[in-house]
Amino acid sequence: MKRYMNHALLYAVFAMAGGVFYREFTRFYGFTAKTTLSVIHTHYFLLGMVFFLLLLLLEKSFSFTGAKTGRVLAVYHAGLNLTGVMLAVRGVAQASGLTLSSGVSAAISGMAGIGHILLGAGIVLLLLQIRRSIPEAGF
Repeated sequence: MKRYMNHALLYAVFAMAGGVFYREFTRFYGFTAKTTLSVIHTHYFLLGMVFFLLLLLLEKSFSFTGAKTGRVLAVYHAGLNLTGVMLAVRGVAQASGLTLSSGVSAAISGMAGIGHILLGAGIVLLLLQIRRSIPEAGF
């Protein structure tokens, strides 16, 4: 359970750093339009901190952690961080006014898509693990 708390704390720090980076980077460049930098903060807070706090509560209630949980969480972490990095790359390009070729833009979008797929797979695998650990209600 302590591992889940440590992950939640780490992602809270990432979320705050992402929010500060967004504010300061756009201020430095005088950028006032919408940018993907603005969603890094919420992605890390919700998909990072809140998600792992919920896992902490579910572990306390159902003791679902097993031998495969570490691998499933590795997939989830990879997905969340790949998504976060690609949001930052896209946002930095937007705020600094870089013109990206269509190939580079597609590569950034593709990598972010892979990150979201890994996130989704990690969530589904964890939900299946939790479901297996819940005792039958006897209805």
